[in-house]
Amino acid sequence: MIEIKDLHVSVDADDGAKEILKGLNLSIKAGEVHAIMGPNGAGKSTLSYTLAGRGGYDVTSGLVMLDGVDLLALKPEQRAAAGLFLAFQYPIEIPGVNMSMFLKTSINAIRKQRGQKELDALGLLKLIKVKTKELGISDDMMKRAVNVGCSGGEKKRNEVLQMAILDPKFCVLDETDSGLDIDALKVVAEGVNRMRGAEKSFLVITHYQRLLDYIKPDVVHIMADGKIIKTGGAELALELEEKGYGEFVKGEAA
Repeated sequence: MIEIKDLHVSVDADDGAKEILKGLNLSIKAGEVHAIMGPNGAGKSTLSYTLAGRGGYDVTSGLVMLDGVDLLALKPEQRAAAGLFLAFQYPIEIPGVNMSMFLKTSINAIRKQRGQKELDALGLLKLIKVKTKELGISDDMMKRAVNVGCSGGEKKRNEVLQMAILDPKFCVLDETDSGLDIDALKVVAEGVNRMRGAEKSFLVITHYQRLLDYIKPDVVHIMADGKIIKTGGAELALELEEKGYGEFVKGEAA
């Protein structure tokens, strides 16, 4: 599914280019859920932005392949068409654009990139009805401007809806649990768990174990100083919760 080899990424800083990712390696097979945990400044969000193609992140070397496609050679919209989805840490508001119009524009843009026929109004309405019912989202939410006046939980629920509608093959959740209460956390987790399957993979980026209580990962990675320093099963997250990052970072430095 996704293969990342020796990825080096720099960003512009006041004193020149600063290397953030320093030879990161990661392999996620189809159907797997991987979690990356790490302290602030480890490079977790840099990884997610680089995968999505955000500007300002300079890949100096390395390879990223998604189902045999060179992801780094594609524009952001082409990466989305190839099956990549990024759930943001802080979803933005889009005044003046309601959710229905946003979803219609998004899915038809991707279908056009893939050479598929665009959905008509009726087809889109049927799809939205099915997905909103599954996620417990009211019809009223579809009439509201995207994320405007929404709580943190509502914004994340909207993102899960986008993910369900667009049906990507590889989903990156960049600290999607930030600022969520337990009810909102469960909503996000239920949406992700509903999408899990043999043809989809997930990369869950988080600081804390609590999200992983609801989204059970197959593999957990600890990231520090721009690279993966330890990999294990779900129990690694529990060990990290008990010992803290310092124990692992100290061991790597030694």
